[in-house]
Amino acid sequence: MWCGRTRALLRVSGLWPTGVLGRRPLNCSAASLAGSNSPRCWNCGGLGGPLRGDRFFCPQCRALQPPDPTRDYFSLMDCNRSFRVDTAKLQHRYQQLQRLIHPDFFSQRSQTEKDFSEKHSTLVNDAYKTLLAPLSRGLYLLKLCGVEIPEGTDYEMDSQFLMEIMEINEKLAEAQGETAMKEMESIVRAKQKELTDNVSRAFERGEE
Repeated sequence: MWCGRTRALLRVSGLWPTGVLGRRPLNCSAASLAGSNSPRCWNCGGLGGPLRGDRFFCPQCRALQPPDPTRDYFSLMDCNRSFRVDTAKLQHRYQQLQRLIHPDFFSQRSQTEKDFSEKHSTLVNDAYKTLLAPLSRGLYLLKLCGVEIPEGTDYEMDSQFLMEIMEINEKLAEAQGETAMKEMESIVRAKQKELTDNVSRAFERGEE
């Protein structure tokens, strides 16, 4: 229920489109996310590529390796797989990784490494943006657990909450002047915080 509520509130701020629901049973099995046997370096053939952890380079020839396809955003950004994320730590990790694998640092390297650098950089950007925002972070966390909720889904929304959203929409339409708009912004932000806290507690309890 809280998924629909969160999206409905964000739609008040114009942050969420419309769509259709699709979902699967919750399944956070670690085994389903486990990696395969470590392949060899594409350049020298030595063991070690693609590498997990922060070892993006072959330990033998120092060639940049391709992204690990089994690694999720939380692992990549050195975050616990939780709805609660230290955004300051997340930003620091983002900057650290970009200094390590950004394409600008591979302009004189082989074309293969240039291509890998582009892929790494794109992956880091996507991971950072996804984990930074509470809504995208929550949806991604659900996806890792086997629950697919496409964008724009509003379902299981009780009538009381729907009326509350309609009232906020009406007040936004009637708001005149900067003071009124700031007041509405405060109301929406407070409601967003309330829903975010509810979602966080639901994840901690292991609820969908």
